[in-house]
Amino acid sequence: MAEQAEAEVSPTGWVARQAELYESSGGTKGTTQLGVPCLLLDYVGRRSGVLLRTVLMYGRDGEDYLIVASNGGSDRPPLWYLNLQANPEVRLRVGTERFAAVAATLPAEEKARVWPGLVELFPRYAQYQAGTARDIPVVRLTRR
Repeated sequence: MAEQAEAEVSPTGWVARQAELYESSGGTKGTTQLGVPCLLLDYVGRRSGVLLRTVLMYGRDGEDYLIVASNGGSDRPPLWYLNLQANPEVRLRVGTERFAAVAATLPAEEKARVWPGLVELFPRYAQYQAGTARDIPVVRLTRR
């Protein structure tokens, strides 16, 4: 992934505002949402080939970052998740640090291990999972 490429920010209003604040402050502002830590995820659109950016809450598992493809409990996965399945090479900003990472969906047993901690971090995840027949994926982001 090109390090210098400028990412297109999500068209969702609050996401765009938070991503701009996060990036323009060099990772010193806009780093939480509802008290939960957030990162900037840059990924390549599977159809467009364009570098895209969104803001996501995250948990930790050792050195890795965990993101939840909840889409607010929708029966459909978020578009960013479909793009990561097509191309797992991503770029992250976590606070003031920017680095390359690779994304991988957790298998069921690993998700079961980390899910309680993610629900503790953001209790709505449990409501989201209860409200959909879709198994909400958890994605591990590992620094390159």
